[in-house]
Amino acid sequence: MTMQQIYLAIPLLPLLAAIIIGLFGKMLPRAAAHLVTIAGVAVSCALSIYVLKDAMTSQPYNETVYSWLKSGNFSFEIGFLIDRLSAMMMVVVTFVSLMVHIYTIGYMAEDKGYARFFSYISLFTFSMLMLVMSNNFMQLFFGWEAVGLVSYLLIGFWYTRPTAIYANLKAFLVNRVGDFGFLLGIGLVLYHFGSLDYAAVFSVAPQMADTKINLIGNASWSLMTVTCILLFIGAMGKSAQVPLHVWLPDSMEGPTPISALIHAATMVTAGIFMVARMSPLFELSSTALSFVLIIGSITALFMGFLGIIQNDIKRVVAYSTLSQLGYMTVALGASAYSVAIFHLMTHAFFKALLFLGAGSVIMGMHHDQDIRNMGNLKKYMPITWLTSLVGSLALIGTPFLSGFYSKDSIIEAAKFSTITGSGFAYFAVLAGVFVTAFYSFRMYFLVFHGKEKWREHKADHHNHNLHKDAHTQDDSHDDAHNDDHAHHHGLSPTDNPHEPGWVVKLPLILLAIPSLVIGYFAIEPMLYGDFFKGVIYVNNEAHPAMHALTHHWHTIFHSAVGMAMHGLMTLPFLLAFSGVALAWFFYMKRPDIPAMIQKRFALINTILENKYGFDSLYYRMFAEGSRFIGNKLWLIGDVKIIDGALVNGTANLIGKLSGIVRKLQSGLIYHYAFAMIIGIFFMLSFYTLKF
Repeated sequence: MTMQQIYLAIPLLPLLAAIIIGLFGKMLPRAAAHLVTIAGVAVSCALSIYVLKDAMTSQPYNETVYSWLKSGNFSFEIGFLIDRLSAMMMVVVTFVSLMVHIYTIGYMAEDKGYARFFSYISLFTFSMLMLVMSNNFMQLFFGWEAVGLVSYLLIGFWYTRPTAIYANLKAFLVNRVGDFGFLLGIGLVLYHFGSLDYAAVFSVAPQMADTKINLIGNASWSLMTVTCILLFIGAMGKSAQVPLHVWLPDSMEGPTPISALIHAATMVTAGIFMVARMSPLFELSSTALSFVLIIGSITALFMGFLGIIQNDIKRVVAYSTLSQLGYMTVALGASAYSVAIFHLMTHAFFKALLFLGAGSVIMGMHHDQDIRNMGNLKKYMPITWLTSLVGSLALIGTPFLSGFYSKDSIIEAAKFSTITGSGFAYFAVLAGVFVTAFYSFRMYFLVFHGKEKWREHKADHHNHNLHKDAHTQDDSHDDAHNDDHAHHHGLSPTDNPHEPGWVVKLPLILLAIPSLVIGYFAIEPMLYGDFFKGVIYVNNEAHPAMHALTHHWHTIFHSAVGMAMHGLMTLPFLLAFSGVALAWFFYMKRPDIPAMIQKRFALINTILENKYGFDSLYYRMFAEGSRFIGNKLWLIGDVKIIDGALVNGTANLIGKLSGIVRKLQSGLIYHYAFAMIIGIFFMLSFYTLKF
């Protein structure tokens, strides 16, 4: 195979598998659903690893596959840009997707939509690959919208549940807001640069750095600032940055495997990847970078606070995703694009591990997701416990684990940044370390250690189930088995939590390995070597954070071991350790203290419970507002104007005219004779006056 054929095969194999299972899944044996899709993604993953190896020694590949449309002087094409950035993303996407595919065999084993689910996740993989492999804005937008569409299908996979339909519609609408800004940004690029090809746009960009445009009246705006902010608004939707973050926690309504797929390596990181790819544009606008930095800082800190009060195991992990995406965005704003991509990669492994570990716990607890009903599960689920511990330690930035190298690099980048907002960003990411450690190990201790609280609840849950099943039909009972949020399920009095089968445990182990070591091996080449040379552009004079980081590495750390040893003496490690210790003290020794704090600070707790009011604000302003406007338009436009005035009004007018005309048709001869005489009189009068 030529390299171009390999590049084509990588996205097309998952697409082919999705089509086969999507169209013919019901005709094929049940096992065909996972065999075909796993084979497609596995081969795609193997080829991606080969492409990454080739990209390490070869020049970037940037070619058009075919021209889709030509309009005037504009050409819209499908093409691939394969360099080290896209090759690394391809490996991460396909590897995590492969783990999710394998895991799904166990998690969705009894689901009636088994084949449909595999078709969707394979299609999702194709969409993400098309996004990261694109060499132009049009194909980028295609992949961007495709992952949004398939995520809509996956979040609402259990379409009989109103909450799932609400969640997928919410995700779809919020992403449309971001995508509108993204599309406007692409439109500005096409209009002012005359091309959608990355290379052509990036080559012209320095000449356009001082270009001004008029948007409102005579006020002039920097073309680069407006374009970059609009592009980033698209990233705010996909990568769930404040205030377009509200869809991500609700997307937990989908099955757990897609939570891992969407929130680990794929959809939510699309925005991070896009901004890194656009570094030649963003480097020309410090204003846009400040905007990115501040938005990321707010997300990193304030979304972390929300993780503290969550009791649903998946929502705790979801809010940690929001917070970590904020960290990546801070790195982008500080012009440390390679650090953002490095954290994207390490985060993909340990966050997928945490989500799949949460799914394993949910399976073991018979679909009870409330962490307050768990406890001491390490005794019954040792592999899930150990791998979840690895994921949690990586998440909080424990030295030598992968999360430490990327997370500490982000903190240092914020510290060395000089652009507006960098001081707040440094405070936010530092405080976020403590918050992350606290809520992560709050969940860890409540789930895997302490009293076996599920013993206290399982009898009540069982009795509730018996009562419920006695009053529900068989089909609703079947749907309940598909309900990932069915807190009332729980364990029956005769059950203990159990470790799932090897199709669930194997992906956990395979994801735990890179969560442990990938940061150690990758930090030097990715951040301080030539890995991203010629791919990511940084203006070190205007934005010196990356230059300062490199100097720090060569003068103080010297190696990954040196950085980890130094990390044991730094403030982030102290904050992380304090967060873990406080979580242990509160939830293992003195559980009365959190309850007392919650009662004492009821106002703050209410604000956090209401998620800062974003959801209610959007619901009242946009949902209820749209319904109000729509209702008024219906009453005025439809009922009064169209139905009342035009349709019914015409009928009423004709009826009234008919009533008048009807009186002239009396059937009496002398009435007609009188009318004829009057008519002749008027005609004679007219002609007499005329002549």
